[in-house]
Amino acid sequence: MTKIYHNPACGTSRNTLALIRNSGEEPTVIEYLQQPPSREELTKMIQDSGLSVREAIRQKGTPYAELGLDNATLSDDQLLDAMMAHPILINRPFVVTAKGTRLCRPSERVLDILEQPQQGAFIKEDGEVVINAEDHRVPPSH
Repeated sequence: MTKIYHNPACGTSRNTLALIRNSGEEPTVIEYLQQPPSREELTKMIQDSGLSVREAIRQKGTPYAELGLDNATLSDDQLLDAMMAHPILINRPFVVTAKGTRLCRPSERVLDILEQPQQGAFIKEDGEVVINAEDHRVPPSH
């Protein structure tokens, strides 16, 4: 069963959810700002995605700077404490499937862990084509 830790106000999160649904699957959607993962779940997601705790923190639009989280001497436990106290600090969207866990930034990273192929063309909200009319992945144009 696929789970997405989702923020409906985030375009990347909305695009990731739409890509999951474009594969024909309806995931479990967890709006993590209202229902944050437990510390154990968050730690496992970060480890399973191959990221460091610091790499899993969102800086933009969060109290990251005000909390002094840019201090390189802070331990993983201290960073996790901050993420638990302020879920907005958890970068998004994390997706968990039977094939793995990813922080899906950019949103097309989810394609690596979906069990089913895309079932039709997919265009991101910003107009970028991710899956063409022949159901093939289009390389990023940057």
